[in-house]
Amino acid sequence: MITLGMMPPMMFGGLVLAMLIGFPVAFTLAAVGLSFGFLAIHLGFFDFNFLQAIPGRIFGSVLSNELLLAIPFFTFMGAVLERCGLAEDMLDSMGQLFGPIRGGLGYSVIIVGFILGAITGTVAAQVIAMALISMPVMIRYGYNKRYITGVLAASGTITQLVPPSLVLIVLADQLGKSVGDMYLGAWGPSIFQLVLFAGYTFVLGIFKPDHVPPVPKEARTLTGWALWKKCLLGIIPSAVLIFVVLGTMMMGLATPTEAGAMGAVGAIVLAAIHHKDFSRAGNKILIVGVIAAGIGTIIAMLYSENIVFKLAFAITYFAVVWIGLEAVRIPDLRDLIKQGYQTTMRITCMVTFILIGSTCFSVVFLGVSGGQWLEHLLTSLPGGVWGFLAFINLFIFFLAFFLDFFEIAFIILPMIAPIAQKVLAPVVGADAALIWFGVMLCVNMQTSFLHPPFGFALFYLRGVAPKEVKSSDIYWGAMPWIGLQALMVAVVIAFPVTVTGLLDKPQNVDLSKIKIEVPQIDLPPLDLGPPSK
Repeated sequence: MITLGMMPPMMFGGLVLAMLIGFPVAFTLAAVGLSFGFLAIHLGFFDFNFLQAIPGRIFGSVLSNELLLAIPFFTFMGAVLERCGLAEDMLDSMGQLFGPIRGGLGYSVIIVGFILGAITGTVAAQVIAMALISMPVMIRYGYNKRYITGVLAASGTITQLVPPSLVLIVLADQLGKSVGDMYLGAWGPSIFQLVLFAGYTFVLGIFKPDHVPPVPKEARTLTGWALWKKCLLGIIPSAVLIFVVLGTMMMGLATPTEAGAMGAVGAIVLAAIHHKDFSRAGNKILIVGVIAAGIGTIIAMLYSENIVFKLAFAITYFAVVWIGLEAVRIPDLRDLIKQGYQTTMRITCMVTFILIGSTCFSVVFLGVSGGQWLEHLLTSLPGGVWGFLAFINLFIFFLAFFLDFFEIAFIILPMIAPIAQKVLAPVVGADAALIWFGVMLCVNMQTSFLHPPFGFALFYLRGVAPKEVKSSDIYWGAMPWIGLQALMVAVVIAFPVTVTGLLDKPQNVDLSKIKIEVPQIDLPPLDLGPPSK
């Protein structure tokens, strides 16, 4: 006879078994959830009316969730920027800038990966683009093949952690925290990871200089101001787009959805101005629009909004519309935007169906007391808080061999988030507990793209690497970088301040000293008129 206590582990086992068959995860979740739901009804654990919560949560928490509207905007932004030629320009200029030093091409890949991660948010395109551009050059100048594959794959995964990462938006939604706080929490680890990757390259240049040689002088075609100009033309527009997306959100000027919409428009503008067929008239209008935006911003900072402010930004909006029409005029960009729409639709549909399936599974799981079973299991681990964190991170690490981060976020996080809040609040405070936990898991889930033999970044590299690069080079090349990311997880666990340092400090209020004063209001005498006869 099946008891109530047997249902939660049976549901987990059934889910793992169904996924090993290879059926799509979204439909697997729904099928397993509904199958165990009908079994629970048959066994009398709850009645049929309980399943009415499933459509209620789907329409109330999924399809009407305004935060999830940011996903298609950020997806479209990344889909456009990954193909517009920005990566090629930045890698070429950075490679020539850092070329004279040992490991220079490696530094350029890491830095460009960080910058592209802040404006594209897609691992696949980033790894493929950087590999197609940088791998032949690095092989030509004698870089170690395992270092080449490792640095390209690892630099592509930085996009998982660097704001405005799509992963952080999903984590914020599933943990019930603000996207702005999640972004603030991720900046410390993302910058530290950049330093860690660069530090590994530096150490390799000292102990194994033949693995990361400098670029020969005759191969460096740009010098002086021409080189700096090309670097700035790649970095400044990217920095402006990052500010438009992140700055407006963190200053409270835009919601995540509004910031994503501005990022999508900015991606089209950036793609247009980088295209070789962008017209001279468009260049002039771009300059006028930038000047007008600067004037409007200065006026807004020094004075209140007035007619000059409105006129300045009207000119800026006109410039944006003009550049957008230029993008439509150019056939290459028109096709690029169409491909962006298709990619956005595909990813958005995938996310929506996974959410619907995970809702079916989680409602039934909670109905058979799965929450209490999971809480008892995790809170009874030896080692207290640190034992809990070690177990969860190892669990996520091995789960990432088989599941995508969307699937982990939508299946696992809703179950363990309440437990994490309860366990971690004494360490960093109730407000920062889930931010710390979410960023920690984000760093951990980066490794899902580097796990041999299932890491997607390794598959992408295998697809574009030349024949002289063996699969063993790709797999062994990923190992040191997996170790660096595991070290990052340990740093985030040991030093929560790397995440919580930029967050607003909670205000300590002594409730016993709060005094509420209600002012007395003198009311005129009530005149009811003469008594009725």
